Amino acid sequence: MIPRYTRPEMASIWEPQTRFKIWFEIEAHAADALAELGTIPKEAAKTVWAKAKDATFDVARIDEIERETKHDVIAFLTHLAEIVGPEARFVHQGMTSSDVLDTCLNVQLTRAADLLLADLDKVLAALKKRAFEHKMTPTIGRSHGIHAEPVTFGLKLAYAYAEFSRAKERLIAARKEVATCAISGAVGTFAQIDPRVEDHVAKAMGLVPEPISTQVIPRDRHAMYFSTLGVIASSVERIAVEIRHMQRTEVLEAEEFFSEGQKGSSAMPHKRNPVLSENLTGLSRMVRAYVTPALENVVLWHERDISHSSAERMMGPDATVTLDFALVRLAGLIDKLLVYPANMQKNLDRLGGLVHSQRVLLALTQKGASREDAYKLVQRNAMPVWRGEGDFLQLLKKDTEVKKYLSDAEIEEQFDLGYHLKHVDTIFKRVFGES
Repeated sequence: MIPRYTRPEMASIWEPQTRFKIWFEIEAHAADALAELGTIPKEAAKTVWAKAKDATFDVARIDEIERETKHDVIAFLTHLAEIVGPEARFVHQGMTSSDVLDTCLNVQLTRAADLLLADLDKVLAALKKRAFEHKMTPTIGRSHGIHAEPVTFGLKLAYAYAEFSRAKERLIAARKEVATCAISGAVGTFAQIDPRVEDHVAKAMGLVPEPISTQVIPRDRHAMYFSTLGVIASSVERIAVEIRHMQRTEVLEAEEFFSEGQKGSSAMPHKRNPVLSENLTGLSRMVRAYVTPALENVVLWHERDISHSSAERMMGPDATVTLDFALVRLAGLIDKLLVYPANMQKNLDRLGGLVHSQRVLLALTQKGASREDAYKLVQRNAMPVWRGEGDFLQLLKKDTEVKKYLSDAEIEEQFDLGYHLKHVDTIFKRVFGES
């Protein structure tokens, strides 16, 4: 986790102290269940809670023990015994390390998902607010980077709102899928521990029992989780790239907020660069980079190996912390985005009316021209305008073959900008609902 791109609330989920606290809770809840089943003394379970519930675990001490044992869970249990005393011998009865590690990881991933869902709500709120603000602000739609037909800036933001709404639904599903608990013992057979212990721990930790584990919780669940984060990152980059293009000097239809005292370049004092959007592109690449190891972690040997473990120690914190930062940054970027409707209109007019070429084409076909002939008539009048020679409307009016089908008034009618925006309300209702 790089401090520059880390927010404290998400980082705290992955701190060693938090991890050991979760490990303790798993062990202590398991002890409670074992005590109720008569496997261990009830007083022992009570002592575990009483002695360690409010303990601050000595991370350095645990690391010291691990350097000797070469085993992280054993190191923790040894330190826990130093805190609890003789009753610690009743901790971890019938359990294996993965019961603790996998259940803990899933607790952390669900907590991270909750923060990311809150982040998505901030992004959605910013997009909705700005979309309605610019619902009918006309701008040019582009295909292949080239002027196509008019849209509105509100529609551009509505596209993103719909996409992030889907992202939220996917993350809710991914959170549910990863929120499982395994307390099934070696190779997952419950031979040394009653399944009722798993039920108890799952409920206490806000999870559900894994229907069937081997010695690990199946990693297809985690693969879906991190794949979902990767798709969300791609959605972040999609709108970030749109903003970067719109901020280009030759376009300048929108621009990142530039604060008082901000500097754009160490060499050129005039520069105002889309640094936030560019940063979001880079961060999105990093989140997506963890999708491949998550997919590869699905493939483990037999009932268990630890080839997934080292990857997850990095990908769990890094992917969630990075996406958390990116989503919050995106919400702020959208909220403060500077929008220039006059420049949008200027760019709309830049091609001298060519954006209405399809309307003229269709009008000609409706008046009897074949589609092939209509296309040729429109294109031959459009190409001079493309080269900067003349005005599209006037050239059409002077074309005798066009005039065989359309009067001047009928040609002018095809140049109505409002025609292109007549269904904006319908689209907004589909995206945002009747409200």
